[in-house]
Amino acid sequence: MDISQSKIVSFIWGIADDCLRDVFVRGQYRDVILPMVVLRRFDALLEPTKVAVEEEIEAQRAIGLDEESFDDGALYDITGLTFYNTSKWTLNRIKSQATDNNKLLLDNFVEYLNGYSENVKDVLRNFDYYSKADRLAKNDRLLAIIEKITDPYINLTDREATDPDGLPLPPLSNIAMGTIFEELLRRFNEENNEESGAHFTPRDAIALLARLVFEPVKDNLPKTVSLYDPAEGSGGMLTEGREFLINAGVSPSAIQLSGTELVPEIYAICKADLIIKGVNPSGMHLGNTITDDHFAGKTFGYCITNPPYGKSWKVDKPRIYHDGKLIDHRFELPLKNFRGEEEYLDCTPRTSDGQLLFLMEEVNKMKPLEYQPQGSRVASVHNGSSLFTGDAGSGESNTRRYLIESDLVDAIVQLPNNIFYNTGITTYVWLLTNKKPEARKGKVQLIDASQAFEKLRKNQGSRNCTITPEYAEMIVQAYMAFEPKGATDDNPIVSKIFDNDDFRFYSVTIERPLRLRAQFSALKADELLYDAKDFEFSKYLFETYGDAVFSGLTDKVAEIKEYLADEEIKKTDKQLAALIDAKKWKERNSLVEATQKLMHAVGTDVYMDYNIFADKVAKVAKELGLKLSAGQLKTICRAMAVADPEAEPVIKKELKANAKEYEELTEVFGVDESRLADYGIFAKGSRYVIYEPDTNLRDTEKISVKEDIYEYFQREVKPYVADAWIELPPTKIGCEISFNKFFYRPTPLRSLEENTADILKMDAESQGFINQLLGGKE
Repeated sequence: MDISQSKIVSFIWGIADDCLRDVFVRGQYRDVILPMVVLRRFDALLEPTKVAVEEEIEAQRAIGLDEESFDDGALYDITGLTFYNTSKWTLNRIKSQATDNNKLLLDNFVEYLNGYSENVKDVLRNFDYYSKADRLAKNDRLLAIIEKITDPYINLTDREATDPDGLPLPPLSNIAMGTIFEELLRRFNEENNEESGAHFTPRDAIALLARLVFEPVKDNLPKTVSLYDPAEGSGGMLTEGREFLINAGVSPSAIQLSGTELVPEIYAICKADLIIKGVNPSGMHLGNTITDDHFAGKTFGYCITNPPYGKSWKVDKPRIYHDGKLIDHRFELPLKNFRGEEEYLDCTPRTSDGQLLFLMEEVNKMKPLEYQPQGSRVASVHNGSSLFTGDAGSGESNTRRYLIESDLVDAIVQLPNNIFYNTGITTYVWLLTNKKPEARKGKVQLIDASQAFEKLRKNQGSRNCTITPEYAEMIVQAYMAFEPKGATDDNPIVSKIFDNDDFRFYSVTIERPLRLRAQFSALKADELLYDAKDFEFSKYLFETYGDAVFSGLTDKVAEIKEYLADEEIKKTDKQLAALIDAKKWKERNSLVEATQKLMHAVGTDVYMDYNIFADKVAKVAKELGLKLSAGQLKTICRAMAVADPEAEPVIKKELKANAKEYEELTEVFGVDESRLADYGIFAKGSRYVIYEPDTNLRDTEKISVKEDIYEYFQREVKPYVADAWIELPPTKIGCEISFNKFFYRPTPLRSLEENTADILKMDAESQGFINQLLGGKE
């Protein structure tokens, strides 16, 4: 930005404090000043053709046309721009004819605004500028801001001018005006740090993304280049990408920009910026990318975006689900399960963070090779959770799986911390393409560029560093070289190459048998009276109200609720009703009585084999004529049992050779019969049994898909827990990309001598007590 442009920015920046103080809060200055800058620029560009436009309008009215039916094409031809104004007013005319009547001034200004073409009026509506103009007028500030923005000492036109002192004022090209607009936007966003990260990405980061997307293919671009941003914000990604393409020799008319923005004011900023730069803004949409597929059925060749991360989409969920079923197929991906069967899976992430929804949208909008043989390319900025959050089978993991298994991930670049305005967290650029060069197929390049930055002299919110053009060049060159590279003093970039399968793993459940020691106990029998789901409160009710629980405690509800409130115990009315239900108390009491009879008949001997104990209890119950269901018998037996590692395993069921569990392992998964015990089917004489797993001992192993599960189990599990087995059917395939795992560089520990020297040095500065304890001299 040159001196004249900086002067204009400073002048306009000063208008906010001069004209808006005490009328708008500082956070609203941006949405008042920026539209006025846009209007003044448009007004200035239209001045040379104003008379010709007025003559054309009169001619069209003479043949019976009105504002609703004007021939837009003729007006666009006259102005040579993407907008026009049919009113009789310009800002200078409004200023020159202003009186002390603020109502008349406002009427003239509104008539001026309504004269603009629909694309400009859309910008003004989304800025809510009509109400802001009314507020300015009512506070006697509208004329002041018009006078300021049309000050003859600044030139917002594309023509040379002179100021009242006769000094020359250089013209402003569309590019220069865009630079001024973006600088103002940056300053306003620094004032509102909470918003800047959501809507304004630093230009050094955007320039890097544009280079990573276009640099490798700039000599092989399609005739028409379509660029998309599903979270366009103020439009920086689109305009920077367009600028790169133009500098690479692409005709501006061959570049199509499309995007979506949720916030009306930010959408208006983006659209205004494009119009200022002479770009057709028709591809911009106001709306929610997650809930509304504005570009359904349309695809794009390129995408550069910085979608929101760490942002909840809970309120959006009801709009992409109906009756609990996902209805938006952008977020449904085809994946093969562990059995090799392909199925379409709901891959939506947890509602607390919707960033991967944008990544799926970007993939959904990639132009297929049949329509763009050069291939589509995407650069998308995300935080670290997109790389590793979510267990195998989760929406996050499945999304990564799809990207990796479809060979869409070209590279991932770790950016420096603190390069964004409102966050210092680590961020990563996902580079995706559906046409990798032969050498890159089946591979993913990870680039650590976290040290490629230069400190700023003054912090800008959380932003305290920048990616200089020199560092950007190093990053791009490391990417294009596609080879392993270590950091040096002159070049801090680290590059590593991996197979796709290095990031995929099996999530395998390892089980161990439940081992129970059983013995009848009078105390345990009595405790069966209480609700197992809420033992303590249930016990309190019986100790407080005694046998009254068997006839119902409905008359005690108010008293019980008062107790709950005093003890700060939370219970819903439904939960409380279940706990005082007389029928349930009677059922549990009957169970206590049956248990006491069984204990008297079976005795209190200790059983180290729960299976024998359970069989005996069932046999005795039958002999006693106790009408107990299988579930009630199990409840009694389990209540009398405790875990004991010395006890025999609890048998869950016996199997025949043609049982489904047996056939699944041997036929579906191809397990050799000699290895069945390692998969949970154990031979006991002429029969097979399955043991009940102990959920407290259950473990999950992440095993690389490059490794054999059985060999891993034999090496890493079996030597340490001999009774463990692989529970193969629930195995899931997961995917995670951990930069720390691949790039962590441990710092060598200090020697004992160094630590001792430092401690004694600090001790010498105090009383020397430690030295005395270590046997030294005072």
